[in-house]
Formats: sequence, structure tokens, C-alpha cells
Amino acid sequence: MQVIHTIAELRDALAIHRQRGFVPTMGNLHDGHLALVKQARELVGPGGAVVASIFVNRLQFAPHEDFDTYPRTLARDCELLEGAGCDLVFAPSEAELYPEPQGYKVVPPAELADILEGHFRPGFFTGVCTVVHKLFNIVQPTLAVFGKKDYQQLMVIRRMVAQMALPIAIHGGETRRSPEGLALSSRNGYLSEAEKAEALRLSRTLRALIARWQAGGRDLDAMEAEAMQALRDAGWAPDYVTLRRQHDLGAAVDGQPLVALAAARLGKTRLIDNLEIA
Repeated sequence: MQVIHTIAELRDALAIHRQRGFVPTMGNLHDGHLALVKQARELVGPGGAVVASIFVNRLQFAPHEDFDTYPRTLARDCELLEGAGCDLVFAPSEAELYPEPQGYKVVPPAELADILEGHFRPGFFTGVCTVVHKLFNIVQPTLAVFGKKDYQQLMVIRRMVAQMALPIAIHGGETRRSPEGLALSSRNGYLSEAEKAEALRLSRTLRALIARWQAGGRDLDAMEAEAMQALRDAGWAPDYVTLRRQHDLGAAVDGQPLVALAAARLGKTRLIDNLEIA
């Protein structure tokens, strides 16, 4: 496995590969990331190359968020990636990826990007789309794999690829969980042992919301408000608990595939989770 730090070196290394699978990450990897790399390995086939990027993207962090303290664990990440079947790690410096202020940005449509995560993290998806589009231009993958845990992000990227007519197949990787059921996240490392046990409440809250819907409950505003209040009563600070259509995150409709989504802060750590309903 090669570890590459410049765009020119990466393009040279990829020149012999027509099939390229890509997994963009911010590092501090866990089994969920590695599952995406393994999925890319299977999809691209034995003759293709799997590229993982490691870059903490300043553009998607608000001033009050954890850009400066986000864990940088490159050596460990590279060991894990090699074991998962990665061929090339692209780990650029900020100066390499943004040699000048990034004045040109990819702004996704408000109806998808300014709701839920985008509402509570203004500009987040502009930062995501800008860096992902730039990485796509650098790597020129034939396929890319993104985790379903970041459900809205996956949807935003799929829409961007479709509207920009990029020749890239976007695949979603299933959310990986701990044996207890906690969705794996790089930010789980911020949790104390007691908080990790309490964090399981978030997925239980989503399952309870789904159960009420499937039992015939249709006052969704009230159901969502009650779910959020239950989290507050347990010491959480929820941003949203909601049930939406899978294909566009619009209002839930009977007979259509739905997804329950939640974001809430436990102590100093903001957690997100989601569960699909067939």
C-alpha cells in the first residue's frame, strides 16, 4: 500500500488503473470505515485500485466545532487501511488541497441541504460537497462508497453526482454498530464509559418512534416532540428526532420507504443515528 501526500503523485500512481474505488474519510478510523473500504475492494474487483483519502476538511466545520481537536491518527489509520485491502492512501496537507482560499464552492439545493443536519450546521453540506467534488476530480474514481450512518450526506452526494453528470457510481455502506448497538463514529472516542452506555438510548428512541408509526400513530409532530422530550428528560440536548421519506427526506407518507433520523448532544459529544423502514 502506498501513502501519498500530493495530487501529482496520486495521479501518477493511478494512471495504470482504469477501475478505481474511492472512500473519502477524515481519519480516526473505525470498523465502519474499514467496512466501506472492503466494500469498495469487492466492487472494484481484483484488477482495480482502492483509494482512501484522509483529510480533516476545515470547510465543513463551524467556528465553534471541533476542527482543531479532531483526532489525527494517520499512522494507525494507514495500518488499518492496509489490512482492509486499500491500495493507496491520499493524505494531503491543507496547503496541498487548498493552495489558495477556496473561493469556488459547490452549494447544494436548500430543500435538501438546509434541513436536519444542514439546519443545525449551516454551511456544512457546502463544505462537504466542495471537498468531495474536489477529491472526485483528483481521484477520478469509477465508484465511491459512503456510509449510510451519515444518511443525509449520502443523499446530498448522490444528488450532486447526478446533477453534475459525474461518471461515478455512488454506493451506500450499511451502518456498523458495536455489539451493544451503538452506531460506530469517530466521535464516540469523546464519550466516557458511562456515556457510551447511555448513548444506546438514541437508537432505542428511533426504534420506539418507528414502532409507534407502525402501530398506527399518525400525529407525527406530537410523536417527534415526545421523543425529543424523553431525550431531554434523560439529560440529552436533542436537535431533532424525525421520520422522513427515504428518497428525499420529505414528510413521511404511508406506503413509502421511510427513515427515522436523530441528532442529539450527550455531554459534549454530538451523536447522529438513523434506521431505515422498508
